[in-house]
Amino acid sequence: MKEEQRKRIIDKHRDSLTRHGYHPNALYWSSREIQEIRFNVLADIGIQNGDSVLDVGCGFADFKSWIEGQGVPVHFTGVDISPDLIYTARERHPECELLCAELSDFELENGAFDWVVLSGAMNEQLHDEGEYARRQIARMYALCRKGVAFNMLDARHLRAHDLQSVDPLEMLAYCKTLCPNCELHDDYLANDFTIYMRR
Repeated sequence: MKEEQRKRIIDKHRDSLTRHGYHPNALYWSSREIQEIRFNVLADIGIQNGDSVLDVGCGFADFKSWIEGQGVPVHFTGVDISPDLIYTARERHPECELLCAELSDFELENGAFDWVVLSGAMNEQLHDEGEYARRQIARMYALCRKGVAFNMLDARHLRAHDLQSVDPLEMLAYCKTLCPNCELHDDYLANDFTIYMRR
């Protein structure tokens, strides 16, 4: 990601946090219900008690709160480029490892986590034809022992100048170049899809 793009995202989240405080709207979710619908689909890849989870673009680390609220305690690590969101996440989850930077900024060991998840963190319009998203997905897959689950906006139903949406079948085809065991799920929200990549 270019430095000016990173700065724009950081500034955007600082502004939204100032306006909304701790709330899904600060993360540009329309509601907590919509946020949790996405979480449910991510978790359905097979995350179980005691698994380690890396959440890329973790925001407030709400996925940890949600999945443990479902009775599934996990070893949670979160990474986000927004220092403001990470500060709030650390206040709410002092027991977690929460890292402030891009995923590519860290030299994490391949296979370091059971699962890697990402929700909403590849929706920023970068005008790069999805190149950054593909690099992120490849890195996430390298870091998992069991699998990856991520969501993106569905270009078949949503095209906006300020949001990046992609064709889910094209993204699925890319994922299959990395992982033969991939699944597309696009039946839970009109403008969203999730891909599972299992080891």
